[in-house]
Amino acid sequence: MKLRVLFFSVLRDITGSDEVALELPAGSTMADLLAQIESRWPKLRDWQNSLLLALDQTYVKRDALLHDGGEVAIMPPVQGG
Repeated sequence: MKLRVLFFSVLRDITGSDEVALELPAGSTMADLLAQIESRWPKLRDWQNSLLLALDQTYVKRDALLHDGGEVAIMPPVQGG
């Protein structure tokens, strides 16, 4: 299945992109996607315990099932000032 993955804030700096297209096998979860991107950009592992994850503009957990054509947003924790 094909996915559109969006990166925000410092994660965009780490990946060098605000958006990438990825392919994963059917039945993959958000955790599977994270494992794939962390192998591509190991520095993302530094953020793994605090990432906010969304699928099609709805916050999800790591066990969420992905679907073909889904839009995944990966964000650092919200910070206020």
